[in-house]
Amino acid sequence: MSNPERYWMGFNLVKGIGAVRFKMLLDVFGDLETAWNASPEALKATGLGRKQIENLLPLRASVNLEQLWQQIQAQKIKVLTWQSADYPRRIKEIEQAPPVLYLRGELLPEDEWAVAVVGTRRITAYGRQVAEEIARGLAQSGVTVVSGLARGVDAIAHFSALEAGGRTLAVLGNGVDRIYPPENRKLAENIISAGALISDYPPGTPPDAANFPPRNRIISGLSMAVVVVEAGERSGALITAAFAADQGRDVFAVPGSIHAPQSVGANRLVQQGARPFLGVSDLLQTLNLTRVAEQSQVRKTLPADANESRLLDVLCDQPLHVDELSQQMGMPISALTAALVMMELKGMVKQVGSMQYIALHEAKSEYITDGLE
Repeated sequence: MSNPERYWMGFNLVKGIGAVRFKMLLDVFGDLETAWNASPEALKATGLGRKQIENLLPLRASVNLEQLWQQIQAQKIKVLTWQSADYPRRIKEIEQAPPVLYLRGELLPEDEWAVAVVGTRRITAYGRQVAEEIARGLAQSGVTVVSGLARGVDAIAHFSALEAGGRTLAVLGNGVDRIYPPENRKLAENIISAGALISDYPPGTPPDAANFPPRNRIISGLSMAVVVVEAGERSGALITAAFAADQGRDVFAVPGSIHAPQSVGANRLVQQGARPFLGVSDLLQTLNLTRVAEQSQVRKTLPADANESRLLDVLCDQPLHVDELSQQMGMPISALTAALVMMELKGMVKQVGSMQYIALHEAKSEYITDGLE
């Protein structure tokens, strides 16, 4: 099957077919090319609703998927699906992950170390100062900054990360071929060079108020945590924070003046249990991100070996002492501790005190996925 992504793109154009129905079609037909060419009766038998079928049939009669694919390629837009090897792992973990993601730019393995910085469009001088400080500090520590390219906090977060020589990802509420707001076009070009523009909306989709709240689940989904800098009572940043909490991400909020309308939402988040943002170093320490740059370099230069694979097989989320590990592994203490030090630098294991170690869930999952267990 050539360019199976084009069939994913085709179904992504059909109103009313989202993650649940994509999965249903895959479960029944095995692949989306077969589903795309299926008869109305076969589609109905899968449980696809009348409205979705009525939306699909004229669309597939009028859309030339091969031509659409060529247009996408000409615009240098990448298409990632659930089946793509480089589909972001963190996004795949969230409920009803987008079946298709479009991007301009590039996602790198180190973008898994990412923090979202979001907030109001009507930013105060205080908010600007804090947003710049957070984004710059994260970028200098090797952490990718995620935001939504909106005016205010978002734009400042992207710009400050780039200015500090870091990476940044912008999640859009429209197609990646359309930049909104228009004054952020130059910023968007710079993001493409040091990160990516990302959207689950097909290219050509115009900005629409209804598109922006749903895209916030991708901002939080890409991130280990969300920091809300300033947010009014009805700010979209609060939606991102709610998605983050549902996805099991940490939520931080910058405390602000009780008299400032821009701080009402952030202060309420703190009242409801969000972590108060007390500085970049505190944020990094809480997320165990103080050694990201070092971990990233070690990952590049020291690939996993058989000992690392065996250690991940033995370790779990219950602490094990090096003596017990040495016994189970049949390894001398000196060789074992050397391996554990390297694995800790790579973000694979963590020492939890008194020479006791646990495996970090993400590293274990990667090894399972790669077939090394």
